[in-house]
Amino acid sequence: MSFDIHSDFQTQPCDKFCNRVADGTHDSPQESETGKLLVTSKNVKGGRLSRDSAYRISIDDFNAINKRSKVDQWDLLLTMIGTVGEVCLVEMSNPDFAIKNVGLLKCGDELRARWLYYFLRSPMGQEAIEQRKKGSTQQYISLTEIRQLPIPFPSQWQEMKLIVDHLATLDDRITLLRETNATLEAIAQALFKSWFVDFDPVRAKLEGRAPEGMDEATARLFPDSFEESELGLVPSGWRVCKVLDVAKLFSGGTPDTRKPEYWVGDLRWFSSGETRDLIIVDTEKRINLKAVTNSSTKLALPGDILIASAGQGHTRGQTSYCAIDTYINQSVVSVRAKVQECGSLWLFNNLIRRYPEMRDLSDSHSSRGSLTTKLLGGMPIAMPPKDVLSVFEETANALTNSQISNTQSAQTLATLRDTLLPRLISGQLRLPQAQAAAEEALA
Repeated sequence: MSFDIHSDFQTQPCDKFCNRVADGTHDSPQESETGKLLVTSKNVKGGRLSRDSAYRISIDDFNAINKRSKVDQWDLLLTMIGTVGEVCLVEMSNPDFAIKNVGLLKCGDELRARWLYYFLRSPMGQEAIEQRKKGSTQQYISLTEIRQLPIPFPSQWQEMKLIVDHLATLDDRITLLRETNATLEAIAQALFKSWFVDFDPVRAKLEGRAPEGMDEATARLFPDSFEESELGLVPSGWRVCKVLDVAKLFSGGTPDTRKPEYWVGDLRWFSSGETRDLIIVDTEKRINLKAVTNSSTKLALPGDILIASAGQGHTRGQTSYCAIDTYINQSVVSVRAKVQECGSLWLFNNLIRRYPEMRDLSDSHSSRGSLTTKLLGGMPIAMPPKDVLSVFEETANALTNSQISNTQSAQTLATLRDTLLPRLISGQLRLPQAQAAAEEALA
């Protein structure tokens, strides 16, 4: 490895540092309507385990797999094929899933597991994995190579605990900010659904009741009856129109990838994969003015709604709210609300809940399975009066500003953690220095 390990640290092969290093099944158990979940490498990403796309297998297959590779609390899962080197820590007390094509690193206790997790996620750990990958068409790392991975750690277990606790504190703060944002988004979506999907205030007035959760002035903005429309029953006085009637839509382009000098600069560049984040406060890549001049990429502005118009898996149709200036590529459509027609947050909350509809549109009306500006612009919407829009926009704006602030704070903490991680894991930075850096960043 090209990383220097402090003289106070020891190094052991992974199978010596762990109690046991194994892997999941290499078979392909048949999917079952009932039974237990089967986790594969696709479910391990960004340091976390997501079981959303895992499928179920029979109890017999589950038990057969678990005879050789049962997952327990404080085990680590390491992806071995395709996207190699993704790792997650199993923190749940009684894991109830089987694994396929992922490494199973059993440390036996929380401290050693967390240390190994941080090492494997560090640049040092990722380089060690990279050096041991094989395969040209599809890359993989063998179980033998995983067992031989060199794991550095402090000679004093007390120091290991202090370092792990410090990194875990940063991770806990990031997790709390993300959970807070999920709550704020749920509040905004619940309000939108109540007012503009279920029409709760209108139904309450129709039944002679006072609408819940609003003052009299706001309640007066809603009618007490419905009328027929192409979308079915909508509140009286509301109009049905298309997205194109209330917004401008455009997609971008990609600078010449054969010219590496284009990819050095301070202009943000956004691609469809980044729509996994609900609020966009930064981008993964940068370009320069020369790249912009020589490409069809377009500039999205704060308040634009960015929708992945293409992409593999679940990417297509994912929707994000843009809080920055960024150029976009051709697999992204920017939807910019016309200020005289509606607010950007009302339109964002309208579109983000229509992911299944967007997927159906692209699958049934596009030979390439893409969401064109024509398809998106033709989506119908029920438009309330501007005074109703204004009240919602004011509430949503306060929620979104908090989300933006939380996202920026989480990003600052993640950058700090990623900066400190390799130096702490190698012993090149002592804990008091790391704590001082954290306090400065959080001040």
